Order: sequence, then C-alpha cells, then structure tokens
Amino acid sequence: MFQTTLYRAGGVLLVVGAVLPLFAPAVAPYVFAAGALSFCYVQMTDRYEGSNLIIRRLRRQQMLGALLLLVTAALMFTSLYGIPPFRGSEWKVTLMIAAVLELYSIFRIDCEEKREQR
Repeated sequence: MFQTTLYRAGGVLLVVGAVLPLFAPAVAPYVFAAGALSFCYVQMTDRYEGSNLIIRRLRRQQMLGALLLLVTAALMFTSLYGIPPFRGSEWKVTLMIAAVLELYSIFRIDCEEKREQR
C-alpha cells in the first residue's frame, strides 16, 4: 500500500517537475528530484522472481530508465545553477530517453505477464 502511494506520488511529482520549468524554473529541479527519488526507489526495490527472460530484460530497461530520471534531476540542477560543463537544456534529452524506456517497458511487461498467465 505504501509503495503504491509512493510510486503514484512520485509519478505525479515527475510530471509536475517536468512542466514546472515553464512557469517556475527555480522550483522545478526540487520537485522533479523528489519525484525521481520516490519513483526510482519503488522501481529499484520491486523484484521479479519469475523465470521469463523477456520480463527480466524489460525490468533491466525499466531500471535504466529510472536511473536516467535521476540523471535528469541532476542535470536540471546543473542547468539551474550553471554548473559546467552542462549549462543548457541537456536534461530534456535524458528525460525523453527515460520516458521512452519507462513507457515501452511498462506496456511490454504488462503484455508479457498476460501472455504468461494464458
């Protein structure tokens, strides 16, 4: 129950933190980092104990996407404070890659679990 709530709250904070640079760029990295930490914590502690190799591969991709969300949060801070060598909008690239990995893996894991149940 707690992990589900933390996972959902992290997802909401991620979306809000990704949109917030348009309106409040000074607050956005903090909101995004809080969401990334909670979202990634839940994904990293969730285990797959089955023997399906496809789901194992997809879980690794999902963990890579979670790590990229943390990298995105760090890049948002470097963009905010102008820390070299990253001073621009590099965080948008890592966010896009992380979003693609997360979306692809979650839909494919669901499909594989349904196929496994049949």
